Formats: sequence, C-alpha cells, structure tokens
Amino acid sequence: MKFYKRHFFFLAALIPLSLASSAYAQATGSIVDPLLKQHLQSPSVVVDELRHFMLQRVPPLELPSTAKQWDADEARLRTHELSVLYHGWPQAWIDSPPKFERAGVIEGHGYRIVKLRYEIVPGFESTTLLYEPEHMTGKMPAILDVNGHGPGGKAVEHKQKRCINQARRGIIALSPEFIGYGELSAPGNEHNNIGLLDLAGDNGMGLFYLAMRRGLDYLYNDPDVDRSRIGVTGLSGGGFQTIVLSSLDTRVGPAAPAAGFSTLTTAIEHPEYLDAEQNATDFRQDVDYAQLDAIRAPRPTMLIYNAMDDCCFRAGIVKQGVYFDIKPFYNLYGKPENLQWHLNLDPGTHNYGIDNRQASYKFFDSVFHLDVPAKEYPDTDAEVKSYEALVVGLPKNNLTILGLAQSFAKSIHHEVPADHDVQWAESQRVLLRKVARYTPVTVTHAWPIDATHEKGVESVAYRFEFSNGLSATGVLFRSITAPETAPITVVFSDLGMPSAVDDVTNDVNRGQRVLALDPLFFGENTPAESPKNYPDLEAFAQLLNSIGQRPLGLEAAQMTGVIRWLSKDLDRGSPTPHTGDADTDVPVRPVRIVTTGPRSETVALVTAALNPELFSTLEARQAIPTLAYAFDHPLTYTEAPELMCLDLYKDFDFNTLTAIASPVKVDLSAIAPKRIFWD
Repeated sequence: MKFYKRHFFFLAALIPLSLASSAYAQATGSIVDPLLKQHLQSPSVVVDELRHFMLQRVPPLELPSTAKQWDADEARLRTHELSVLYHGWPQAWIDSPPKFERAGVIEGHGYRIVKLRYEIVPGFESTTLLYEPEHMTGKMPAILDVNGHGPGGKAVEHKQKRCINQARRGIIALSPEFIGYGELSAPGNEHNNIGLLDLAGDNGMGLFYLAMRRGLDYLYNDPDVDRSRIGVTGLSGGGFQTIVLSSLDTRVGPAAPAAGFSTLTTAIEHPEYLDAEQNATDFRQDVDYAQLDAIRAPRPTMLIYNAMDDCCFRAGIVKQGVYFDIKPFYNLYGKPENLQWHLNLDPGTHNYGIDNRQASYKFFDSVFHLDVPAKEYPDTDAEVKSYEALVVGLPKNNLTILGLAQSFAKSIHHEVPADHDVQWAESQRVLLRKVARYTPVTVTHAWPIDATHEKGVESVAYRFEFSNGLSATGVLFRSITAPETAPITVVFSDLGMPSAVDDVTNDVNRGQRVLALDPLFFGENTPAESPKNYPDLEAFAQLLNSIGQRPLGLEAAQMTGVIRWLSKDLDRGSPTPHTGDADTDVPVRPVRIVTTGPRSETVALVTAALNPELFSTLEARQAIPTLAYAFDHPLTYTEAPELMCLDLYKDFDFNTLTAIASPVKVDLSAIAPKRIFWD
C-alpha cells in the first residue's frame, strides 16, 4: 500500500508541472503559428528570378561563315542530341529493325487503309494506319503524318482528311498513334510519367523518339517508297515530333511542322506552351529548337502557325525565333525560298484545318514534283471513318510509360559495400554531384524582412538571396533564455513553413535555435498557379531539367548555403554573410534537420550526402523508405519535382545516400502510412 501511495503523490506532484509545460508550449505555438504564415516572398518574384536564371542559359544560335562549316556543325549537333535522347536505353533496342504486323485493310475511294501494329520497344506496341493510293506505280513519295495531343488519336478528323488527300494525290501516308492518345490512352501513358523513366536512368524522351522513328523506318524500308522523297508533318505535339525527327534524321526531306514548337527564350517567357516530352531532360541544354530548325537547312521546310492560336505557339510570338532568325542559315546555301512561312487566319486558332491542309498539299506537291491541284477533294468529308472503324488492336498486357519505368526500376538494386570507406564515399559523392547537377551557392544577402520579440520568443524572418540569382525564405526562432551558442535545428516540410508549427514550437521550447526554411519550389517559393497567367511548378521544373539543371541540385545548394550562413555568420554575431566559396574548409557547427514528407526528405538526405560536415542528425517524418516508392505509388512532377531527376534511382537510394552521409545520424523510421501529405 505504501508503494502505491508514494507513486500517487509523485504523479499528483507532476500534474501541475505538466499543465504548466503544456500551457507554455501552447503559448509558444500561438506566437510561432502566425509568424510561419506571414508572406515573405511574392510568387511573381519567384517567376521572375527563375526566368532570368534560365534566360542566361539559352544556347546561342550562331551563324557560321560558310555552308560547309554549318554542314559539319549539323552533324555534330545531331550526334549530340541523339546521345541525349538515347541516354540509358539499351543499344539493342535502339538498333533493332522495325517490327510491323498487318492487321486488316479498309478500302476507300481512290485509296486503301492498311492497319498495322508495331513494336516501339519490347513489350510496348503501338498502332498505325498506312494510307496507300489505289494505283501504285513505281517508287512513290511518302509522308509520315505524326499526331499531336487531343482526343481521337489517329482517328482525329483533320488527320484523316490530310492522309486521305495525300493518298489520292499519289503519296503514301503513314499515320501512327501518339503515346497517351487514341489506342495508347491507357492509364499509365500520361506524358508526365517520363519523369519516372528519367528517375530509373532512361531519358523519357527516348521512348517518344523511338516511337516516331519506327514510322520513318517503316517508310524507308517500304519497297514502294522513293527514299529521296519522304516528308513529315503534324499539328501541335505532331509539330514537335516533326521538327525533332526531321532535324535529327537526314532520311527526311521536306517537313511541315504546324504550331508545334518555339525557341527556348519563348518557352521561358511563355511556359504555358510546355509539355513534358518537348522539354525532355537535357534536350535544350546545348541545342534548342532554334538550332533544330536551322539544322534543317537547306531542306525544304514550311512552318505553319496560327495568328490567334488559343493553345500555344501563337504566330506573332514565335515568328522571330523560328523563322526570321533561321532564314540566314538557308541563305548560306543560296536557297532562302526553301524556308517558308504559312500564317493561318481562318480560323486562326489551334488547327490543321482546310487552309493549313491545302497549304501543306501545295508545299509537298511542289517538293515531290506532283502535278495535281492544291485543293482538297470535295468528297473528303464523306470518307472520314469512325474511331471504332480505325481501331487496330493492342495486346492486353501492353506496356505503358509507367509500366516500362516500373520494369526498369525492378531491375535496379542498391547495395552498400560491407567494406565501404571514406574513399568509396567520396567517389559516390562525386557521382551524386553530377547526377544532381549540384553547384554550390552562397548567401549573398540575408534580408531581414520582419523581426519580433514577444513573450520570451525572438524571431527574424529572412529572404535569402543567393549567388546564382535565386532565393529562399525562412524564419529564425530563439527563446530569449537560450544562449547564442544554442544548438541549431532546421525544419523543412513538403507543405511549407506553416505546416511546421509543432516542430518549431517543440524545438524552441527545448532551447534550440530553429530555422523554418522554404527553399525553391517549397511553400511561397513555388511559382504560383494563380493568378491564372502564372506558370506552375511543373512547367518550371521541366524547363530546368531540359536546360541541364535539376531542381534537386538547386534546392540542395540553397540548403547548403543557408546552413553555412547559419552556423558561421550568426555565430559570429554578424547579420552579413560571408562572401567566400560555399565549399571552403572553414569549420562549421553541424545542425540537426527535421523533414516532413518525401520531397524534403530527399533534398535533405542528398544535401547531407554531399556535405556531411554540415549535419549532426537528420530526422525524416512522414518519410518513404526508398526511392522505389515513387514507382510503386506513381509520383508526378507536381508532387515531387526533385525525384524527376535523371539517373537518381539508377545510381542511388536512401540506403546508399545514408552511407555516403556518414557520420550523420539518419533516422528514416517515421514512415508515412499513406500519401495524405501530398494532397
């Protein structure tokens, strides 16, 4: 009985202390909460900084002095871009011959449609329609009619009409499906899934290029086709395919891309024009669409754009970069007339309607030396078939972009060598810098936006300006009873600073100095989705990847710069950061970092692996155990732009990153039970 009485009185004595502690925590939380919600950065500033950062990295379009010099440059640029597109893809797949299977025939008036099924890569098949003239005589010209975004796929009306009229004019027309549309509209073929192909080590654009190249392979090997007269055309995503394929493959002669591309400068100014495959990783780092356009010289090219395009690539916005700037390259060869411009006014919106179609007929008829009227056949409307009539059929277990990425991921295994040492860690660190495209930055100015001193808690809200022109925001807290040399904790959450109130409150009450940090693409440092004209995170993340940067590397550099500023400059009592190299050997006091969610977890772990001297402990809440989670529970650019990093999972996982970060204590045990924290 005495034992129980003693413990009863002990517990009773603790109750007032517990209540007091709880009340103190609530009081601190009431101070911290509004300070984490204050606005420190305008979304328009983030957009402007990103634009200036990327505009400085636009590859210059340089006119050579002679056509011979440009011929040599063209060959070099093609080789380079193909190596980018094919990064990671098995060479056997790249070199494999075309595999097409005949699946049926539809007879038309003056033409026939042959249904074909073909392999893009093993396990991933597509469909296409071959429009042949009714009377085949000798070697005939051919056009690859690639498709763009939109419902209907290869059965879309304007494409059917174009192919029917080409066949009736004596041209063999091949009309392939576009991944993600028509018969390839299965879940898993959303274009943003190419980020997961990147993560597994295979440039996502490679799949799209192989898909379009297979069609060209077929026409080139067709015994009825005149190899010297093969053209390409398409609208929107088809225009993008047209310029890419016709620039990088010299088997293509004339090309007529319709409303399908712009220069990188225009894309940065108008990121609403973007699609994932058009901004493939590293594709615009050294060669942009302006260079691809110029590579076409002197082959006949007609650029079709719409005056009031309501989708993308409005004529008046893109013309300077894709036409006027390219004309001098055709002048080098004495053939300025081979670069043509067609402006559509009726209807002037995003279309490949009758005006644009008849312009393309006239263009190809001239290049192919066909003596036929440029007008569309008057009974064309009656020849248009239903979607169902044009279905070819695909295997039930046909792969998708997602399925292909998952199959690649399953073949990847990460083992930490049992005898790993400092030398191994440093070699891995070198590779990680390359994969993340990590370039150190310094805090050039820590701008104190606001400061408070309330109920025993001090705070300073900062806007951190970095040496690369980008910025981040954070709020630094300290209890007035905590010494200036108190341990430092950095709190970093997927959902931004306002979601970190509990962590900040608890650590302040424990006597820590606490920085709640929002680097690029987190919290207020995300390009806003509203007002409506602001681009979103996805567009800028894709653009950064396309020009050879990585969101992951930029964020890790910002975190590194801020932590060095925190541990050195504030300890010296100076509000002005040092201006030296961010990776100097000046000793710094390691900090503890607490993350919430898989994005912040990944950024912090990569930062710790790159700079282990900066960290004492990394605690990840609502974490994922492995990067493989991104494949099993598919993530998108919007959900996790940091993970859409070429080669990241191919070369690293959290177990290897943890080993590289040693002696940092890494705790990834707080695994999230579901994806609620991304919503």
